[in-house]
Amino acid sequence: MLKKFSFPLIIALFATAILPAQQSPSPFQYVRFHACRQQDGIYTESEYTHFDKVKWKLDAGGKIFSSPAVLDGTVYAGSEDHYLYAADLKTGKLRWKFKTGGAVHSSPSVFNHTVYIGSFDGYYYAVDAGTGKEKWRVKTGGEKWMGGIGYFGMKPVDQYLEDPWDFFLSSVVPDPDDQGRTIYFGSSDGNLYAVNAEDGTIRWKFRTDGPIHTTPAVMHQTVYVGSWDANFYAIDSKTGQLKWKVRTGDKPGMTGIQSSAVVDGDNVYFGARDAHVYCLSAATGEVVWTYDAEGSWILSSPTIKDHVLYVGTSDSYLLLAIDAQTGREKFRFKTHGYVYSSPSLAGNTAYFGDFTGALFALDLSSEGKCWDEFALESRKKNAALVLKDDHMDFMLAASGKDVSVYANTVEVMNKFYALGPVVSSAYIYEGVLYVGSADGFLYAIELTGGKCD
Repeated sequence: MLKKFSFPLIIALFATAILPAQQSPSPFQYVRFHACRQQDGIYTESEYTHFDKVKWKLDAGGKIFSSPAVLDGTVYAGSEDHYLYAADLKTGKLRWKFKTGGAVHSSPSVFNHTVYIGSFDGYYYAVDAGTGKEKWRVKTGGEKWMGGIGYFGMKPVDQYLEDPWDFFLSSVVPDPDDQGRTIYFGSSDGNLYAVNAEDGTIRWKFRTDGPIHTTPAVMHQTVYVGSWDANFYAIDSKTGQLKWKVRTGDKPGMTGIQSSAVVDGDNVYFGARDAHVYCLSAATGEVVWTYDAEGSWILSSPTIKDHVLYVGTSDSYLLLAIDAQTGREKFRFKTHGYVYSSPSLAGNTAYFGDFTGALFALDLSSEGKCWDEFALESRKKNAALVLKDDHMDFMLAASGKDVSVYANTVEVMNKFYALGPVVSSAYIYEGVLYVGSADGFLYAIELTGGKCD
């Protein structure tokens, strides 16, 4: 006997059958820093394991620390030349660029036909994704590089000195529970902002005691964010009220949080300048475990897959694989320099860059024993002039100069910038890796399959 169905039910069943899988779990389509809602850096590509060749590159006119976002045939990225760029995904041809009043170190978030971006001019912007026209802007209390008077004890001790390793501004994150009507971002003024995505009206802001340059993670009706004040915060997404906070280490030169968090299951994970990776209970802030990175800052944001956490280190030049449940190291892979790029995972491959202008495709199933490497042109050109045995050596690059003098430290960093450091994190889409470099180019690099040698 046939069952009778109401017309509305038939329509509902038909709609369910034809909805594309990518619409779940979020009711709206969006892209942002580190790929997705959980901010876990996981991409759906699976059959690619090696680098092939540069498909195209776009001259962005300034260093790119911003991580690109891809949506609807367009790739978006910010540049230190004050512009947000929109380029054709296939050809790299410029579609439009939007000028701000300062360097754009924030990574773009794209949804509802709008690109959201922050600038060192002290504004966060909403820009029409199709035309590049401004929709609105909201003023913060001002954006700046972290620093201080005689920062790190460097000379001159009576002047404000910027931190040479403070590369990022916070990026916008939409609230998936209200279909992106609310967005969140941090600011150098110490506030976490909740803003109406349609018109830029500030709904609430939460004050910390240091700049917030990390990108918030939103889950469980909670906004998770770290601050340069060395505290990690859990804030109610609706009210802006503090749920809990956890203090990280605060020794001179080893303080502050630049790593953005990832929420996985019941836990939240992030790294800190105190040379530790933290796993906290997302509900209570209780410390589940910490990992000691042996004196090396963690600026990279973690990626988690199959209960394994992957994250980069600074002075030890490592990509670490850590058991996400126990905090025990599974393996380590050494690169040529600082790893500030957050790893992007596709299938069993992790893609990331280092500060020497090298990109890596690491076979995770080999526990760091099998990889492919791709050198940017700036690295090929300048590596022999800057590196020692193909690795960074800060004191060698200083040529015997006193690095406690701030100008000498900046000079060393500028030598390394000639390599085209990859601080940006990669976006992977349809067999192409999109990434920015401090050499001023946005790259589209074709990927290919094959077995590791």
